[in-house]
Amino acid sequence: MLEKDITAAIMRVLKMVPRCFAWKEHGGMYGTAGIPDVICCLDGRFFAFEVKTPEGVVTKLQERTIHRIKVAGGHAYVVRSVDDVKAVLWAYAGIDI
Repeated sequence: MLEKDITAAIMRVLKMVPRCFAWKEHGGMYGTAGIPDVICCLDGRFFAFEVKTPEGVVTKLQERTIHRIKVAGGHAYVVRSVDDVKAVLWAYAGIDI
């Protein structure tokens, strides 16, 4: 499965979650380098998901950005499937999708 397919599946799931506002961060020349692929606010909590395929590698810039989000009090993760996102939402918000 391609990264874009995993991202699309994650977005479909997040759009079904009550009290969740989520968007896909667009990369390329108009995006900000290093920002995670999916951002969401759930019940006032900030979550950022860097989406990778099972073989995908996180860049140093992505690692630094994830660290900075965590230092600022947000939740940031590298995820490789919808199940990874579901596990995070269950752990922090008790949401079973």
